Amino acid sequence: MNQNAKMNTSKITPYVFASWILAAFGGLMFGYDIGISGGVTGMDDFLIKFFPRIYERKLHAAENNYCKYDDQMLQLFTSSLYLAALVSSFFASKACNVLGRKPTILMASTFFMAGAALSAAAQVGWMLILGRILFGVGVGFGNEAVPLFLTEIAPVHLRGAVNILFQLAVTIGIFIANLVNYGTSTMHPNGWRFSLGGAAVPAVVLFAGSLIITESPASLVERKREEEGKAALKKIRGVDEVDAEFEEILSACEIASKIKQPFKKLMKKQSLPPLVIAVALQVFQQFTGINAIMFYAPVLFQTLGFKSDASLLSSVITGLVNVGSTFVAIFLVDKVGRRKLLLQACCQMLISQVTIGVILHLKLSETGSLDKGLAAVVVVMVCTFVMSFAWSWGPLGWLIPSETFPLETRTAGFAFAVSSNMLFTFVIAQMFLSMMCHMKAYIFFFFSAWIVVMGLFVIVLLPETKGIPIDSMVERVWKKHPVWKNCFDDDDSKEYEMA
Repeated sequence: MNQNAKMNTSKITPYVFASWILAAFGGLMFGYDIGISGGVTGMDDFLIKFFPRIYERKLHAAENNYCKYDDQMLQLFTSSLYLAALVSSFFASKACNVLGRKPTILMASTFFMAGAALSAAAQVGWMLILGRILFGVGVGFGNEAVPLFLTEIAPVHLRGAVNILFQLAVTIGIFIANLVNYGTSTMHPNGWRFSLGGAAVPAVVLFAGSLIITESPASLVERKREEEGKAALKKIRGVDEVDAEFEEILSACEIASKIKQPFKKLMKKQSLPPLVIAVALQVFQQFTGINAIMFYAPVLFQTLGFKSDASLLSSVITGLVNVGSTFVAIFLVDKVGRRKLLLQACCQMLISQVTIGVILHLKLSETGSLDKGLAAVVVVMVCTFVMSFAWSWGPLGWLIPSETFPLETRTAGFAFAVSSNMLFTFVIAQMFLSMMCHMKAYIFFFFSAWIVVMGLFVIVLLPETKGIPIDSMVERVWKKHPVWKNCFDDDDSKEYEMA
């Protein structure tokens, strides 16, 4: 029996399944916030209290469809979270190393609960922004620890599917937020408080879950708690015969223990393949335009001429598509592989974005609205775009970075991935409404051009990682790739191991 087969004998016990689900609530927190922001910024009561100038502009008889929500402070309300998450992800990396994945998840839920309380109680602008910053710290800690935790406790033959539970929870969070916004939009004048305060619910579940779940074996061994690590491995695998996998973890941890400065090692040539791919996937994930559409879906649909409640309902529909399509990734990622899903999605997203851009360019004037037939086509195209993203760049943007770094640079490398995601989410969130104002329909062609670049990147630089143990990536993936093998000549490898 080969080593992979030995590792595939694990059982999915009720305990380990519960651990996967509870940890994935970190994704639900993140998704809820993505979904709630756009809906709240479209509520009149919220705009009257914090952004009265935008409310007046919205009421103007000849309002400009593309510019009525263009306001830097309104964009800061959404994007400040991602700036805070960017900075906090590096502190989260240190916490993951020193304290472990489990305590880092606990801290994420605590910050998120504090952010929910402050946002729901906000009376002035600074309270609102501070609440968003606390949300951001929670997202930074959660998005660092949860995908790593899920990858490390998953059996190799189910690693893709288990990791995608995080993204599935993100999509469920977005969908729930859309439902909440639809319900609270008629609760005047404080419906927005219920929407923002609702973020505490997944945070409380994650907090409770972090007290129940086991620490990942790799994290325990990395912190010199070998006996606990082996016991945890037996518990999550549901079998006593875990020697082969435990030896692999021990070996990886022994190498990792020699690395005193993981961030410095990330700058070595041999670290370039996973680092470049991790950062590029996060940048590309944002430049698909997905968060622009999900943040501002209610605003976008209002721009198309839908009334406020109809636009929120349209957002609920796209949220439901998002959830359903993520199940496709769970079932296919460990069967067809990562590359095929990414390339298929590039084709589908490109068609959707170009179609939306052409319709808006030809048919949506600055002060008119689309006829119902064309508006329905745009909603369908948004759904096909969301659908393809949800089974590809959404989940795989988190899965691939979490499985390609060696243990010695895993938390540091993943911190770069998380911070890159948050940086470019911040950029898109801060710029999208202004870009829509100035570029109008051409913004969809802007994202289309990026999708072409993404497809070329996958073809040339992204290797397939399906079914490869995470501590065997260097030998079985990077050293055999036609481009990346050049980073691993023998002399440099010896120097790398000494670093």
